[in-house]
Amino acid sequence: MTLLTVTNLRKNFGGNRAVDDVSFTLAAGELLALIGPNGAGKSTTFNMVNGQLRADAGSIRLGEQELIGKPPRAIWRLGVGRTFQIAETFGSMTVLDNVQLALLSADHQVFSFWRRATDYRRDDALALLAQVGMAAQAERPCSVLAYGDIKRVELAIALANQPKLLLMDEPTAGMAPKERNELMALTKDLVKQRGIGVLFTEHSMDVVFAQADRIIVLARGKLIAEGEPLAIREHPKVQEVYFGTGKTFEKPAGAVA
Repeated sequence: MTLLTVTNLRKNFGGNRAVDDVSFTLAAGELLALIGPNGAGKSTTFNMVNGQLRADAGSIRLGEQELIGKPPRAIWRLGVGRTFQIAETFGSMTVLDNVQLALLSADHQVFSFWRRATDYRRDDALALLAQVGMAAQAERPCSVLAYGDIKRVELAIALANQPKLLLMDEPTAGMAPKERNELMALTKDLVKQRGIGVLFTEHSMDVVFAQADRIIVLARGKLIAEGEPLAIREHPKVQEVYFGTGKTFEKPAGAVA
């Protein structure tokens, strides 16, 4: 089932067309990687889907809902979650508190910094933490966690709104190779279980080729290739854009195309 439909998307900054007639779809339960060299337009495309930037032309539809013109908060209410390149949690609060705050927001409840949300949907918050492997650290402040664990907490927070679509901006930035593949493998399992669609940007090609179901590639604002990882790895235009002619992506050991 098609979840997200992007059609003829365009965005100009002055005389520069950062995104030029980009179209793609994303299905429920699918991980779609959006990649490209620096300046390709991937961040601009990503931020238009999220509502942080408004498109100059085109359409972004979540099911039957047009997203262009809606602010990020309204898009979140429609079932679009997001994680950020730099993980955003309240460091002085516990892991459990952070997830309970997300549940408060998802339920349209008022939060006061002067009192903790100690009892609010505690079991639901713990269940979310269990899904990302962080239940044992629920009572620890986020400030003392390893960076990979903070990323897991951020994933639990993003899932608190029961999103249909999850946007992940450089989800493994700053992580060691083993950690980043573990995080994305966990994400993939949760996505399949819940039927969530995921659009993610990523610079680590080992993660992209090992975990993405499909890949779309931008260069100079245009979509130049889309398909399954093996086809993208061998695509001559993609190889030329990334490396120049004569070079190829190496398949990571143990990766599944």
